[in-house]
Amino acid sequence: MNKSLVSIADLSKEEIGHLIDKALQMKEKGTGPLLAGKTLALLFQKPSLRTRLSFDVGMKQLGGHCVYLSPEEVKMGTREPVQDVARVLSRYVDAIAARTFAHRDVELLSKHATVPVINALSDAEHPCQALADLLTIHEKKGGLEKLNIAFIGDGNNVATSLALGAAIVGAHFTIASPKGYELEEEVWRRVEEYASLNGCHVATITDASAAARGADVIYTDVWTSMGQEAEAEQRRRDFAQYQVNTELLSLSKKDALFMHPLPAHHGEEIQEGILDHSQSVVFDQAENRLHIQKALLLHLMG
Repeated sequence: MNKSLVSIADLSKEEIGHLIDKALQMKEKGTGPLLAGKTLALLFQKPSLRTRLSFDVGMKQLGGHCVYLSPEEVKMGTREPVQDVARVLSRYVDAIAARTFAHRDVELLSKHATVPVINALSDAEHPCQALADLLTIHEKKGGLEKLNIAFIGDGNNVATSLALGAAIVGAHFTIASPKGYELEEEVWRRVEEYASLNGCHVATITDASAAARGADVIYTDVWTSMGQEAEAEQRRRDFAQYQVNTELLSLSKKDALFMHPLPAHHGEEIQEGILDHSQSVVFDQAENRLHIQKALLLHLMG
């Protein structure tokens, strides 16, 4: 495994499988203080619930501890250059989990740090979320290869990591987005390359109903991400036909999973109450952030 996790594509199919197996083992049997004496820096430019809590609790369960560094304390990139922050933190801690606005900042941290750097969310990718998603699907379906995953909505950082991750593990992937909101062309080229190597098919379309038909997984995310608040009204209009509701869910397989990375905007990308639908695994998915990140921490720091 690479020293850092900047993109889900830093992992091979075998490495993802190993992380999932380890996470499931620890979820069932627990774990000991395997990272005793280790420290993880949480370098965050954005607010967080699941990401901060899952890393903090995960490190404690593994016998280590976290130091949280807020945007006001560090002001990375303004008060102090990213590369200097990376060098200083490397002298104090054993790994860095960075939640940033710009993906370039995570890349710079990884380049200049001498300890592992984990992308805990950037504007380009959210690999930790995608790993938790793949863990959840594997846990519920007994595997990943040749399953049909349908993503309904914006081609954002979550969609990017999930598309790449699905293609790497050999799952079919379709994303339905309005024109102008598709995955970036370079990202899609890489998704197609991985799909070709791993014998699965991928598609990008505009018809949400077509994407949902026969799907094993229906996945959606917010229409407006952090930093896009000025576009919120326009996005509500553009995504009006992309809400995941019971009608759309009924087009998928009867045992299809409904997934969302949270936080959710009820009445926008999801119908009110659908998080409690019998097919929803959203809160299992949230819990699995803890288990997969413990497996990741062990691999990078153990």
